[in-house]
Amino acid sequence: MERKSIVVVGSINMDLVTTAKRIPLAGETISGDGFATHPGGKGANQAVAVGRLGYPVKMIGRVGEDAFATELRASLEGAGVDASGVKSVAGSSGVAAIVVAASGENCIVVVPGANGTLRPEDLDEHVETIRSAGAVLAQLEIPLETVERLGEICRDAEVAFILDPAPARELPESLLKLVTWFTPNESEAAFFAGAGSEDAEAVAHRLMKMGVGNVLLKRGAEGFALIGADGRLELYPAYRVKAVDTTAAGDAFNGAFAMALVSGKTPAESGRFAAAAAAVSVTRRGAQPSMATLEEVNGLLGGLPR
Repeated sequence: MERKSIVVVGSINMDLVTTAKRIPLAGETISGDGFATHPGGKGANQAVAVGRLGYPVKMIGRVGEDAFATELRASLEGAGVDASGVKSVAGSSGVAAIVVAASGENCIVVVPGANGTLRPEDLDEHVETIRSAGAVLAQLEIPLETVERLGEICRDAEVAFILDPAPARELPESLLKLVTWFTPNESEAAFFAGAGSEDAEAVAHRLMKMGVGNVLLKRGAEGFALIGADGRLELYPAYRVKAVDTTAAGDAFNGAFAMALVSGKTPAESGRFAAAAAAVSVTRRGAQPSMATLEEVNGLLGGLPR
């Protein structure tokens, strides 16, 4: 039986990665340990996460007409991503300046570049691709009105719309009501829920009240939480590994979660699968270079608490 593709609509960036003992304070200059460039962008990362797992995936996005564009396309295609929906536009590709501390923590500044030119009307030529998808992944590194139009197409076609609300920003109720799965990490969840130091259950319930269909709360080293329309919260632990670089761990999670859902797994099973993919990713440096293969994920799954 032919598998329905996962479609990713989102950002494609070049990551400019500096490693240092720690993340500098505001106004502070410190010495770094190394520098590298890696293809990234939350959209492209999630597409590569799916492709590396061996599942059909299509990317819709924009790159510039600069030196980065060729490498960005090559990285997508090298991971098995159908990049025919990626167009080049005048100007620069998106870039992300990333500082990674020795602890594995990071801070990121994103410059949209070509990503900011992906308009709602640009989705018109991809409507059939979106309607025929098994699931659609989106983030907030492209114009908000484009994300909302994407959600409308998914709603009308009854396709699961998975929104990674990063970077966090105010979202209209009209968009939230289109979301099948809302997948923030803890800092993003606190932004949307205004929950401060409240526990995961309180945060998840506040997020549900915003109007989304289901919430998957990514809790980093603490694992993840699921809550659906029945209001029942389920907490699951993370797989314990030594983190080298947490960049794109959330993207690895989202891509793997979508792939597992479309493959017929339950949300809980999909979350466990995604947790294993994220665990693999934090043991390696870079965004797309760190994404797990299906063999690696299956190798970890036996060690995840049930």
